[in-house]
Amino acid sequence: MTWKNSAYLLLLFCFFSCKNEKDKTPLISFGESDLITVAQLLEHKASPQLKIIDFRKKTNYLEGHIPNAIQIWRSDIEDTSFPYKGMMASRTQIEQLFSKLGIKSRDTLVIYDDMASCDAARLWWVLKCYGFDQVTLLDGGIKAWLAANEPLSKTHPNYEKTAFKLPLTRGLKYHIDRQNLSNLLKDSLPVFVLDTRTSDEYSGKRQKPGATKGGRIPNSELFDWSQAVDLNGSQKFKSIPELKTLYGKLNIQEDANIITYCHSGVRSAHTTFVLTELLGYENVRNYDGSWSEWSHFDEMPFEKDSITVILH
Repeated sequence: MTWKNSAYLLLLFCFFSCKNEKDKTPLISFGESDLITVAQLLEHKASPQLKIIDFRKKTNYLEGHIPNAIQIWRSDIEDTSFPYKGMMASRTQIEQLFSKLGIKSRDTLVIYDDMASCDAARLWWVLKCYGFDQVTLLDGGIKAWLAANEPLSKTHPNYEKTAFKLPLTRGLKYHIDRQNLSNLLKDSLPVFVLDTRTSDEYSGKRQKPGATKGGRIPNSELFDWSQAVDLNGSQKFKSIPELKTLYGKLNIQEDANIITYCHSGVRSAHTTFVLTELLGYENVRNYDGSWSEWSHFDEMPFEKDSITVILH
């Protein structure tokens, strides 16, 4: 082997060694929970591995956002190939979107909104489904940021495009589809179906756009998602003791399969976050299509207690 070949091999070794070291850069850690405070965000805000996601409509984002936040909205993470709205985007869609926005596979994401984390929880849930765990919610969202007297920005961050890839996983975490839910309801195993909509939607009195009929999935229990937060105040999650008391009234069996649903899987994603991240329930799945999908199929059983008024 000539000295030139030896030098070439040495350079290759150094290149791949450095690349591997770069890939092993420690991930940002906020602790055991996927919920952080403004103070925690500020501690890591300067880190190049942190990306802040403003999960609000673009008009709200343009009026002012947390500095360097990237704007994403629900329509950006939706698969529009279904005859009903709101279905979770495919793995490829998420990878293409994040690559375009300059998000890296080893970045840690902090998501916030202006709806007591309800919208933000949907993106959290989608990423969790695909095995991406470096994601947190900002407790209180933009309202908490403003309450801390932190500034807003109208400047758009400009990150270079990346080759974002989601982890390779088997199955979808925290996810259940219509067929598997239907089968589960026919099974002998204990199942607890939690309807996280309003009482009017649950009873069938109100039908939101996108649903084919009013009503609910049979034998489901009502628990309005907003009970878990200070919706009209700080928009933060209630304390753990308060949440334990609230959900304790449901008397959920410890070995039960807990299924959450709402109109299109957004409010129920928020409840999934509460049950798994804040209360420690392990066997929780969010029904992606929720009532929009379930009501679309005439063969799916349903219950209702009222004459329905269609909302426009």
